[in-house]
Amino acid sequence: MLQFFSKYKFFAIVLFVLSAIIISIIYSILKPNKVLPVYEPDMVNTELVDSTVQYIRKYHKIADFKLINQNGKEVTQRDYENKIYVADFFFTTCQTICPVMTDHMKEIQERLYEDKDVLLLSHSVTPQIDSVARLKKYAIEKGVDDTKWNLVTGDKKQIYDLARKSYLAAKSDGDGGPYDMVHTENFVLIDKKKHIRGFYDGTDPKEIDRLLEDINILKNENK
Repeated sequence: MLQFFSKYKFFAIVLFVLSAIIISIIYSILKPNKVLPVYEPDMVNTELVDSTVQYIRKYHKIADFKLINQNGKEVTQRDYENKIYVADFFFTTCQTICPVMTDHMKEIQERLYEDKDVLLLSHSVTPQIDSVARLKKYAIEKGVDDTKWNLVTGDKKQIYDLARKSYLAAKSDGDGGPYDMVHTENFVLIDKKKHIRGFYDGTDPKEIDRLLEDINILKNENK
């Protein structure tokens, strides 16, 4: 018996290696690539969604917009055409979650600085307070690179509609006052087709890592 195994030892090793390679190839073929969900309004907490769009179950996209950035430049959907981007809502006088969110957005800016496919977009929820000059000052203080990251202000109703009807990322107390749009800690991942592909807690470092991983998944999906 020992002589038999000794005689065919080399053949057995080769057979074992080939079997391992074949199994590995079959597994890689059968294992599906991870695909991010496409979020529709009916999948999101109703507190964050305007009642006029809560029923939508497919084909939801970010609406066209026309806003002004920290340099006084008009920013529209065309500036984000064929780009993956991360959006959030903030205001410059916020002393609670906004500084942490801004620091994490800056981290994303730095880690993806060379990636021309990914941009950032932060909307002020107090546009009547956050003038271009105030946004510019804030951008300089926070290290915003204006080739990568727009801080935008503009018509309050348009920003309100974007937050509640497009990005599904803000609450409202409905009193019509300057602070009636209550932003959340959400970072929102948008694909090249203007679909929402993920929500992330912008105050949580682990969520930032997850967001960056999902951006890579999205980039592979678009290849």
